[in-house]
Amino acid sequence: MALARTQTDLTDRILGGWQGRIAGNMLGKPVEQGEVWTRDRIDRYLRQAAALPLTDYLPEPITEHDGFELRPEWRQCVRGRIHGSCRDDDVDYAILGLDLLETHGFGFSTEQVGDLWLLRLPYLQTFTAERAAYRNLANGLKPPLTATYDNPYQEWIGALIRADIHGWTCPGLPRRAASLARRDAVLSHTGNGVYGAMWAAALIAAAFTAPTVRHAIEEALAVIPASSRLARTVRRVVSLHDTRMSWEDTLTTLTEETAGMGWIHTVPNAAVLTAGLLYGDGDFTRTIALTVRGGLDTDSNGATAGSVAGVFGGAAAIPEQWTVPLEDTVRSAVFGFDGVRISELAERTLRLAEHQG
Repeated sequence: MALARTQTDLTDRILGGWQGRIAGNMLGKPVEQGEVWTRDRIDRYLRQAAALPLTDYLPEPITEHDGFELRPEWRQCVRGRIHGSCRDDDVDYAILGLDLLETHGFGFSTEQVGDLWLLRLPYLQTFTAERAAYRNLANGLKPPLTATYDNPYQEWIGALIRADIHGWTCPGLPRRAASLARRDAVLSHTGNGVYGAMWAAALIAAAFTAPTVRHAIEEALAVIPASSRLARTVRRVVSLHDTRMSWEDTLTTLTEETAGMGWIHTVPNAAVLTAGLLYGDGDFTRTIALTVRGGLDTDSNGATAGSVAGVFGGAAAIPEQWTVPLEDTVRSAVFGFDGVRISELAERTLRLAEHQG
């Protein structure tokens, strides 16, 4: 394990990753509909509620008819109403990944990933590329056909949101994390969809040992093809940040340059995520707030940003307004895991990470 950490430090960082992922997911969940909840609309909602700068979970609507319609689950994930995490696929896949590594070890096959989906995950809790792959699995197809047959979502963000567990269990080993994430991702994705998973896993692994978030981003870029659209877009965000362009102008530029890809595609979401991480500069609250305010797939981006920032600073650096409402409890659709403690998930992840080291 590069730049070996103490047991206490590793424990804190892994717990920070889990807490950060869940908190970031909950923050973004009420406004997860990118074609409706644009960056401008999110900020207008926050401004109307006197919630800018954003330093806590989203406020509930001022009235039932204020013109801002949140997702139906909002009553369980706005400030003052949270009692444990809501169920969400962005957290379910982290749990499923943990079960995968506990069941099959680090030598798991892509086929075993699919078998576990069929065993543990309800079909109606899958979406886009994952649902297409699930349907293909149920019809007897094998990887890589599960990713390519009748699947128009191959480069969407689904594989990226499954990657955290591979980063958490490979602290300081971004290439190893990326390799594991790729084996998982090819069940349902191709091209930039797979690169997104590799990049996210490497980013989280690098966050354990990198001196700055910027260094972690650079390490993660090294594991994907430099000529890929994903790598070029991430580098573009980095270069605009280097010119001291504002966060708002950086995202406006990237919105224009990724126009037409859709709000769930990996590439524009990676731009929002990268901007949130760079302009958040290691501060947990600022990182997840900027990322969610960036729009697009807000709960997925908030979750990954929270995971990276949580690992980078550790659980001790996450302000209590994000963790106390979670009540150390996770709701999950993964069979056998509903109601599990966040602290238990972190302890089980730590055991895997120590084995990897």
